[in-house]
Amino acid sequence: MIERPGSGPLRRLVVLRHAKSARPEGVADHDRPLARRGLRDAPAAGRALAEHDWLPDLALCSTALRARQTWELASAQWGTPPPVRHDPRLYAAGVPDLLDVVRETPADVETLLLVGHNPGLEDLIGTLAGDALDDALDRVRTKYPTSAVAVLDWHGTTWRALAPGAALLTAVTVPRGGRS
Repeated sequence: MIERPGSGPLRRLVVLRHAKSARPEGVADHDRPLARRGLRDAPAAGRALAEHDWLPDLALCSTALRARQTWELASAQWGTPPPVRHDPRLYAAGVPDLLDVVRETPADVETLLLVGHNPGLEDLIGTLAGDALDDALDRVRTKYPTSAVAVLDWHGTTWRALAPGAALLTAVTVPRGGRS
């Protein structure tokens, strides 16, 4: 059963693209680690989530090393990180697979964090955002760089009800860490 848009409690999907990764020779794409800049930017993303009150009840994370490292460094910035589920379907996923994984989220989760990769995340944001505040959607369509965070708000009694165009893109930010 699909609900009509606008019914149910406010839910929030926070979409975090993994931080900048290295490209070591001979290392498979799935196993690429974060680069020095990524090691600085991932904690900055975690601090930004906390500062803006975008902390999740649950995180869904790609199994790729760079996504897992992003999650670990970002969530280390919080007092008590929420549970995380590492899902291989999030690696190199397109919109249909991303939506399938998100729609499996338990109904008691109000804020969900999705940690993954482009171009899938950028396409997912564009698919879900029926509208946006300010120029947020234009910014995502222009470039959704590493460590970017997008926040989509919508109403629904279950995550299964999340439909294309049902969300409002309320924020986009690209946290960067300082030089070390």
